[in-house]
Amino acid sequence: MPKSLYRHRAFAIVRDEEPDAEPHSYAMQCAVCSEAGPPGPDAAVAHDWVPAHLRAHPEHLTYREHITRAYRAIPGDWL
Repeated sequence: MPKSLYRHRAFAIVRDEEPDAEPHSYAMQCAVCSEAGPPGPDAAVAHDWVPAHLRAHPEHLTYREHITRAYRAIPGDWL
């Protein structure tokens, strides 16, 4: 009966800079009511949602920024 051989490999996790990588995405979220602005590739545009939400809800003073970036695992040395 043949024996199985298992080897472990190290991997590095890096930002995906390949041409086909998903684009970065930014969105702002109200920490009071959890409503969020639309996600998009430009952080400044995402931040523009906050004043509009604040005008509609003057008591909502706390916000979160959500940033989505693509990463990939790069195979390294066999251990």
